[in-house]
Parts: sequence; C-alpha cells; structure tokens
Amino acid sequence: MNIPVIVSFSVYIIGMLAIGFYFYRKTRNISDYVLGGRGLNPVVAALSAGASDMSGWLLLGLPGLLYVTGISGIWIAIGLTIGAWLNWEFVARRLRVFSAFFDDAITIPGYLANRFGDSRLRLVSSIIILIFYTLYASSGLVGGAKLFEATFDMSYQTALITGSIIIVSYTFLGGYNAVSWTDFFQGILMMLALIVVPVTIILDLGGISSTLSVIREIDTDFLTLAHSGGIIAIASLMAWGLGYFGQPHILVRFMSINKPSQVKNAKRVGMTWMMLSMAGSVAVGFFGIAFVAAKGIPLEDPEKIFITLSQLLFNPWIAGFVLAAILAAIMSTIDSQLLVSSSCLTRDIYEKSIKKNAGDRELVWAGRITVIAIAVVAWLISADPDSNVLSLVSYAWAGFGAAFGPAIILSLYHKKSSGAGTMAGLITGAATVIIWKNLTGGIFELYELLPAFIMAMLANLLFSAIFKPKDSVAQEYSLALKA
Repeated sequence: MNIPVIVSFSVYIIGMLAIGFYFYRKTRNISDYVLGGRGLNPVVAALSAGASDMSGWLLLGLPGLLYVTGISGIWIAIGLTIGAWLNWEFVARRLRVFSAFFDDAITIPGYLANRFGDSRLRLVSSIIILIFYTLYASSGLVGGAKLFEATFDMSYQTALITGSIIIVSYTFLGGYNAVSWTDFFQGILMMLALIVVPVTIILDLGGISSTLSVIREIDTDFLTLAHSGGIIAIASLMAWGLGYFGQPHILVRFMSINKPSQVKNAKRVGMTWMMLSMAGSVAVGFFGIAFVAAKGIPLEDPEKIFITLSQLLFNPWIAGFVLAAILAAIMSTIDSQLLVSSSCLTRDIYEKSIKKNAGDRELVWAGRITVIAIAVVAWLISADPDSNVLSLVSYAWAGFGAAFGPAIILSLYHKKSSGAGTMAGLITGAATVIIWKNLTGGIFELYELLPAFIMAMLANLLFSAIFKPKDSVAQEYSLALKA
C-alpha cells in the first residue's frame, strides 16, 4: 500500500470523526440532532446543501458520463444548475418561514402534516423517504467501495465494509450539526479538487488547444452538444433539475438556516460553489478523455476516471488529499440521507405513532440506532460489485423529485392545495417513477422524473380541486404568508 496516501486519508478521516465527537457532547434534544436547533450559519448551510446534494456522483458519476458521451453530457449540468437556482430563489426562504410557522416542523413529513392538518401525510411521506433514501445511500456506499478498492487494492466487499463504518460513525455521534459542519469542509475540499485536476490535465497536455485536438482525433462527436440519443436524451438530462424541489436532505438545509433574511446570502454562496464544482466535474470527465488516450492508459470503469487521474497527476501526498475529496463527496451526502431517514423514523413514526411521551435522550438514541439500521439495509443493496453509482442516484433522485417536488411547491404557493391533493401527488409521483423505470423503448427512454413530476402535479391539483382544503388550513396559509 502507498504510505503517503494512507496518511493523507487518515488525517482527513480523523478530522471528520473529531467533528462528530465534538457535536456528540453538544446534542441535547431531538431538534438539535435532526435540525441543529435552526441555528445554522448561512454560509455553512449553503455549502452543506451543495455538498450533501452532489455526493460521489459529482466526482464519479458525472465525470464518468462525460468520459463516455463527451461534451453532450453537459446538458445534465445545465439542467441541475437551473434547478438549483430556482430552488434557492423560490423555495428556500418561504420554506424556512412556513416550516417554523406550522408548529415548528423539523422534518419534511412533519411540515406537510402540519401544513395541511393531516397526520396521514406524515406516515406516507416517511415511507417514501425510507424507500428512496435506502437506494440513494446505497449509491454512496458503492462509490466509497470503488474508491477504497482502487486506492488501497482491497476487495470490493472489504472496501464496502471499511467505507460504511467510517461514514456511519460521525453521523451516529453528532447528528445534524456534525453532518453540516463536515459537509462545509468537505464541500471546500471537493471544489478545490475539481478545479485543480482539470487545470493540471490541460497544463500536462500543453494547453486547451492541444487537449481538444487529442479529443477530436479520438472522436469528433465528443465535441458536439447534440446528443446521440436525440431530443429524448437531452430532455432527460435537463429534467434532472426538477429533482431539486423534492430532495429532503436539501430542503432541510433551508429549514435550518438561522434567519429567513440570511437565505439571500446563502444562495449566493451555494450557487457560486455549485457552478465552480459542476464546471470542474464536467472538465474532469471531458479532458480525461484526452489524458487517458494520450498516456495510453486502459480504463475499464469510466466512473473511476477521477480516481485514475488523481493517482497519475500528483505525488502520493497530494493525491491522498485529492482522493479524500471523493470520500468527502460520498460522506457529505450519505450522512445527510441517513440523518433525514433517521429523523423520519424517530420523529415522524416512533415519537408520533409509537411512543408519544418519549424523552429527548430516548429520541436522540432512537435516532442513532435507526442510522445504523438504515445503513445496514443500504449496505445489503450495495453488496453487488457491478452496482452503478449514476443509475442508483438517478432512480432515487427521480423518486424524491417527483413525489415531493410538486407537494412542496404547491404547499408554498397554492392556497387551495389540500391534504388530499398532496397525498394523491405523493403517491402518484412515487408510483410513476417506479412503474416508468421498469418500462423500456420509445417514450419510456425518457428519464422517469419528468413524466412523474407532471403526473404528480396534475394529481395534486385535481384532487385539491375535488377535495378542497378546510377553511382553517386556508386561513393558516394566509397567516404564514404574513409571517
């Protein structure tokens, strides 16, 4: 094994665990554990939202896509950037206000249940979250396993166990604050790595013109924005942006910002980070085509392009910290997913339905235990060494975006939205994703998020028109707007 890489990794991991231990001592109640007591610094909230959003997908899945498709894969980055900006602009501040107004909701299921006065929404939302987060978390475990497998020459199963233990540990200990602060540092590390790697490639190959020439010689199609899959492929890639409106691990970052007035500054920080990181990720995959070809390096798994480049471009000490950025990306999302899933089981099912008089200490430990339980299920799903990060992420991203996106948007902007409409939208969105995912050919090649989002929105509006909200629900909505 490479000693410098091991040392660099160890320093990074110890730092993350130290943050977990620090907040372990400061976690006093369930609100602290799952939402940080609504006291999160806006800069930390912004970078945490970005880091938890992108996951190992940013350093494994997206570069792998660009490596295979060329620049036409950039449509997914464009769609995501637009979606993220719209989410910050139209959802963030209002959700922060509304979630506090409606009985100080600290989870998405809790917010929807309180907003519409329907406790059934809490249970249905929690079930949907648990289903898709288990898939989402498994994608991160796959990414972690690929990292440890390639870096330390481990077997896939050993690598999977090692990564899982590290990721679960500090989430178990420190809860939301530990997750948010580790995400803050991990977000910075991810962005720097994604800037440094493509710049180093260009310098090594003699400049942008030389790099593009190499790519052109390999395949001129790599340089065209027209996707080989046609308009359906481009629409599918752009549709990823719709997913932002329904991702619970991003939405809770909005809910946790200290003051609604701080959302604007958080948006500036978050979008700057995202655009730099996304551009870097695209550049890694695209310019990686030229580097791998120029050096005559075989690459069996496109999703390992960032790992391969880091090992070849830098000395082992620097490579260790660059590769730690992949672990940072993976950890920053899985920890959030585990925590949101845990909060649903603890706050929205255990406390509200099973043991209503549970104390704060009991709830915090219930949250910690459920973190481990969910991680175990995700680990079982990810045990297949042929698992693909991008495929797992796309399924879960679609599930959340279609189920919760229309529900959140209408809860914030449609006075006549009702509990029955929201329930219909949640079920329709989740079901359409699952059904569409298992159909092939023709229109079914379209990314399931787009048709499912439309179907969920229509179902919500239709059932809200038939089963109108109670007068008290409409009145509370009007009061929330004034808050």
